[in-house]
Amino acid sequence: MQLRYFNQPHFENGSLKLISQVLKEHGISKPLICTDPGLVAIGMTDKIRNLLSNELSPTFYTETPANPTEQAVNDALDMYKQNDCDGVVGFGGGSSMDLAKAVALMANHEGNVVDYSVNEGGTGKITETVPTIAIPTTSGTGSEVSLGAVIIMNDGRKLILASDHLVPNAAICDPELTLGLPPVLTAGAGMDALTHCIEAVLSPLDDPPAEAIGLDGVERIIRKESLIRACEDGQDKDARWNMMMASTEGAMAFSKGLGAVHSMSHAVGADQELRLHHGTLNGVILPTILRFNKDHVGDKYARIARAMGKDESTDLADEIEKLNEKIGLPNGLAAMGVTEEMIPALVAHSMTDPSNMTTPRLPSQDEWEKLFLEAM
Repeated sequence: MQLRYFNQPHFENGSLKLISQVLKEHGISKPLICTDPGLVAIGMTDKIRNLLSNELSPTFYTETPANPTEQAVNDALDMYKQNDCDGVVGFGGGSSMDLAKAVALMANHEGNVVDYSVNEGGTGKITETVPTIAIPTTSGTGSEVSLGAVIIMNDGRKLILASDHLVPNAAICDPELTLGLPPVLTAGAGMDALTHCIEAVLSPLDDPPAEAIGLDGVERIIRKESLIRACEDGQDKDARWNMMMASTEGAMAFSKGLGAVHSMSHAVGADQELRLHHGTLNGVILPTILRFNKDHVGDKYARIARAMGKDESTDLADEIEKLNEKIGLPNGLAAMGVTEEMIPALVAHSMTDPSNMTTPRLPSQDEWEKLFLEAM
């Protein structure tokens, strides 16, 4: 099966200028543009509005939360219907793009968002959605080319929607949109991209092209020091270009699956009081799972180390911890507000996460508890 992500995204500096052309190519004249309050505050929505030709009639949904919720999807869907929209644009980080995918799904599907989650057996119910365009403004999730979206449902669970039909019809990847992104957001998003690349490589599924893409992403992030450079100098165009490419590659690579890092991250990220950044959680949890998987992945650690430009015997978990410290990530979940009292609920959530289907070593309940304690 050929997935839509093999269509080449519009990937170049300044490519946002193609927005009107891309919308017209996909028959969209009344787009619902899903974005977030932060981009509104810095004038990014004005930038995209000014690039839209006069014959296009956009509607903006600007309240995307840091972790998209089913309620936010429904609110945006109401705007879509009230304004007779005919397509959806996700403009922002992974949250805005995932929200846009869910709105595009529900615009022509019956029922509730939760009905289409992997946990509820909903993947097979997903047919073609309304046209969707993705425009990332961070370099992390790769949602612009992925077949998934993650939504916090009304019952509190953070669940995955997954289908070839959720791959956006087109993506505009303009690295210049990430220039000046604050170091803390650059770091968290970058560790999201790196985790995608690494977990995809470690997935036991046999998909050499996806694995090669993941290793190339690792090389761009670590060997070329693009993440460190982007954190140190937000205007480094070369670093920003490589980080956006690595982010896109990470999502292409995880067509072969993710793993226990994401299971744990989704569990913690579902907490609506903490409201923690997904990519930052991935970066903080990654060393714990690298230690747990070490003897269960053949020679893959050596190959990842080579992609990093390191000796094959390098301790990957130690390397990631050093990187986290250098780019300013927290040194554990406790520093992010997670307490030991939360662990039983986090374990229960982790045990049901679909990312477990491709983890190289599936933890037992006791092992999940130990992993959370270690990640504290």
